[in-house]
Amino acid sequence: MEGYNERTALLLGNNQVEQLKQATVMVVGIGGVGSYCVEALARCGIGRLILVDHDCVSPSNLNRQIHASYETIGRLKTDVMKDRILSYRRDCEVLTYPMFYQAEINEQLFQTKVDFVVDAIDTVSAKLDLISTCLAHKISFISSMGMANRMDPTAVCISELMKTSYDPLAKVIRSQVRKRRLKGKIPVVYSVEQPIKQNQVVNSDAEIRKLRIPPASSPFVPTAAGLACASYAVKVILNGINSINADKK
Repeated sequence: MEGYNERTALLLGNNQVEQLKQATVMVVGIGGVGSYCVEALARCGIGRLILVDHDCVSPSNLNRQIHASYETIGRLKTDVMKDRILSYRRDCEVLTYPMFYQAEINEQLFQTKVDFVVDAIDTVSAKLDLISTCLAHKISFISSMGMANRMDPTAVCISELMKTSYDPLAKVIRSQVRKRRLKGKIPVVYSVEQPIKQNQVVNSDAEIRKLRIPPASSPFVPTAAGLACASYAVKVILNGINSINADKK
């Protein structure tokens, strides 16, 4: 009888499929990048997934987030993603934390051993806190840089933070990493495509700039970044390394 992981086993081998089944991956931020990352990790056979996001599905998510549909608008992204996974992976353990990530909740999130962390957060301070936590505790991870305002999925690549270019978010993160004096290599997925400048006011009453002048988005680039993060995570888990060159091995 065919199983969900039959074709994966043909590619990786039964031993490595079992290795993935024993692994735990945490994805923080279940949006454009995070939702596709989770989808790929689940379909590849990761045994336990930890999903962290305080947000609910909104109409603006429909163009790029895999869990977004008319039926899921208004529901917590973590809950919707869990339901989606369990619809095709009954053997996957999915833990959900519908909360905004900050360092104060680390004790709650890391109650069990985590093999890999995917940072798909879009808030600079939270992103830095998660990167800092992973470096301090030697947890393998990858951090997604800016994927908005772009159209070319083939321009997405994996590198070290300090070697990135053309990415405004990466520039900010690099500066803050130096200020915090964080030590260690920071693997990132980023785009070498020059982003467009989006200055159109969508909600003039919004106090937060991101809501007043939101970034433009496509279904192409966040999806590519999410899949790249998932692929990197799987290769690191299987190879037992944390290297920005893992995707080339």
